[in-house]
Amino acid sequence: MQTLTLGPSGTYSHRAAQSVSEDIEFTESVTEIVQAVANGAYDRGVIPIENSIEGSVTESLDALAEYDIAVVREIITPIRHALLARGESFETVASHAQALAQCRGYLEEQYPDVELEAVASTARGVERAREDDSVAAIAHPDNAGDLETLATDIQDKTSNATRFLAIAGADERSPAGGKTSIVIYPNSDYPGLLLELLKPFAERDINLSRLESRPSGERLGDYIFHVDFQAGLYEDRTQAALEEIETLAENGWVRRLGSYDTEHVVS
Repeated sequence: MQTLTLGPSGTYSHRAAQSVSEDIEFTESVTEIVQAVANGAYDRGVIPIENSIEGSVTESLDALAEYDIAVVREIITPIRHALLARGESFETVASHAQALAQCRGYLEEQYPDVELEAVASTARGVERAREDDSVAAIAHPDNAGDLETLATDIQDKTSNATRFLAIAGADERSPAGGKTSIVIYPNSDYPGLLLELLKPFAERDINLSRLESRPSGERLGDYIFHVDFQAGLYEDRTQAALEEIETLAENGWVRRLGSYDTEHVVS
């Protein structure tokens, strides 16, 4: 089973993808991952969707709204960041923007004068540190290799974890699972619209675990809603709720990404 995820080798996405497949290839774009899976070029994709400190990954949300795919598994992995370098003297810290943000407090306290450089992935930051003695990286401690580990567990919160989604072609969408993701584009705007979209869940005792809005790109103030809830598509209450929501969004659309279960991967 060919799986595409964020690379190069050694990223947190790579660690999550290893629970899905042994045949893993890499890119540096979430949108490319979703597009490649939607087009059938890969069997699976693994994308980051949300971090417990920095929140949602907006590129992932936008790609899920643009391409028709299925979510087949949720993978949650704890995030452990280490400071890696060739020596203790460096001028720049390079890593993925989310990793830099997750270690903001540590960096401000310990290295207030260093320059922060956002790169495509934590693994790419390690490559920068290997190539340039003036650059340190933030990445998983197992990625140190020939670099010196200057500090470990430098994330600002010990509960730091990232949620990944394993995606597949739309024909693999399943009604079975303890959790479901949908995308709603109402293509309308009036007082009480959001309340009307949420009521069908509340009336059937369906717990929403995430609600996120993203600009539709059609016009200012027009939004797409990403909703996760703790019920499967196979359930009668879910089907009834979605029928109501699809009626409310008759000028737009509702995409059922699928139901799935959660796996915890200790990195």
